[in-house]
Amino acid sequence: MIDRLVLASNNEGKLREFRRLLTPLGIDVVPQAELGIVEADEPHVTFVENALAKARHASAHAKLPALADDSGVCVAALSGAPGVQSARYAGDPRSDARNNAKLVAALAGVADRRAHYYCVLVLVRHAEDPEPIIADGVWHGAIVDTPRGAGGFGYDPHFEDAASGLTGAELPLARKNEVSHRGKAMRTLLAKITEAREQPVDRGDSARQAG
Repeated sequence: MIDRLVLASNNEGKLREFRRLLTPLGIDVVPQAELGIVEADEPHVTFVENALAKARHASAHAKLPALADDSGVCVAALSGAPGVQSARYAGDPRSDARNNAKLVAALAGVADRRAHYYCVLVLVRHAEDPEPIIADGVWHGAIVDTPRGAGGFGYDPHFEDAASGLTGAELPLARKNEVSHRGKAMRTLLAKITEAREQPVDRGDSARQAG
């Protein structure tokens, strides 16, 4: 049973969200920076490959189970960009303000504002785990030029939820956790963890060896 894991992220917003979801389950979430672990490279073109690389990196250094996510906003009119480059869309150092400004500029004069947030979560029990637990989630919406709301982080002030018409930064936190890409992925991940815990131990090999 996992009671402590390292989060392969230094993003304070993500840390708050994961702690809010996992602490009630008795799982202590330790950020990798607290353990002196530097961020892993993210050279891949898919979210799942980047998340897996980050999880294995953190687990190898911490000698603990590790949870990593890779997420971003994908805009239809921009062929899925910013996508995996969402955090560094405007370059380094990372800046939510500059990322949002670049996105709004890229959509100037564009009528199609459809977008979705995507999140993939990867949990490894150890660095060489051959069966990582993987879950994902999608949150549909649209990009708006004028930021609204004081909550959230990243692109939230410019991301308008398709169902409510509120931006991610306007949504109450409890509601955001219900509809967001990360909330959906987290619930799927927790269901998979629970299912794995309930699986009976296969004692066939031991029985065959004894026979």
